[in-house]
Amino acid sequence: MSSEIFNPNPTIFAPSKAKKAAHAYAKPHSLWLDDGEQTEDEEYDQSDEPEGIDQDEIFELIRSISDPEHRSMSLEQLAVVSAPQITFDPKYPDRITVEFTPTVPHCGMSTFIGLSIRVRLLRSLPQRFKVDIKVKPGSHQSEHALNKQLNDKERVAAALENPALLEVLEQCLSTVGEGEHGHEH
Repeated sequence: MSSEIFNPNPTIFAPSKAKKAAHAYAKPHSLWLDDGEQTEDEEYDQSDEPEGIDQDEIFELIRSISDPEHRSMSLEQLAVVSAPQITFDPKYPDRITVEFTPTVPHCGMSTFIGLSIRVRLLRSLPQRFKVDIKVKPGSHQSEHALNKQLNDKERVAAALENPALLEVLEQCLSTVGEGEHGHEH
């Protein structure tokens, strides 16, 4: 990995408050999230339909990923990701598009950012979800090449076999769930 700094002085934004820090029925010091108790809704929900997921839940999964260039800052703090940039296909609710905005148009870390978002969602979401990762239109000089690279299964798999790249990726993902959001996973 090159030591070139692409954005030496990024703009930092205050993170928003977490939407769901913990289940409402969780006891403050319980080892188990629900402590064996069931809410009224859970007792009668015997359907086989998969549970839906919304924009805020996806955002919760990716907001605290560290920026690969500025490791002490999250993608949310740098306004690289935001909840409105996460969309669902109305015809196929299991198809999600996550758009991200590099901090500068020549950002050489955009591949790492997109890959870290993809890996975080692959590790967190059920397999039925199809995720497309895209650079915000007009935000990067190599937008089309990046989008193609980030959504090509073979290229993603090959990238994840690279030990140096994987090490950087794991460092970016090591902060997931930490930070000023007032919650831990």
